[in-house]
Amino acid sequence: MSNETEVIRREAGESAQRDQAGRRAALVPAVDIVEDKLGVTVWADLPGVPKDKLDIRVHDGNLSIEAEAVVPMPAGMSVTHSEIRTSRYARAFSISPDLDTSKIDASLQDGVLTLRIARREAALPRRIEVKSA
Repeated sequence: MSNETEVIRREAGESAQRDQAGRRAALVPAVDIVEDKLGVTVWADLPGVPKDKLDIRVHDGNLSIEAEAVVPMPAGMSVTHSEIRTSRYARAFSISPDLDTSKIDASLQDGVLTLRIARREAALPRRIEVKSA
């Protein structure tokens, strides 16, 4: 799995930030990726993201994660200072052909997205028995 993410450049003074392709700016979530003989597990930090604002897609060997954090604002209050100017997350990865994209399990708990991508049967390690001639 190779990381194809790009940190999006921020421009001061822009109220609706856009990248060079005209898309809204996004935060790049931190991820941990662990590979074992059965597949790959990806953990992505997505604080404040509810399940209905999470979009995970696989197409042409690419996995994309897009999400929108929801930060409730109490009535009668307004933001006076914010260090994060966008509540959108985006990250993309290339997926090895050894992984089976039809067997991806996803769960979201306490702001952490967990993706488990199984290895294809043909790519699993196996023992080859040697026969006497």
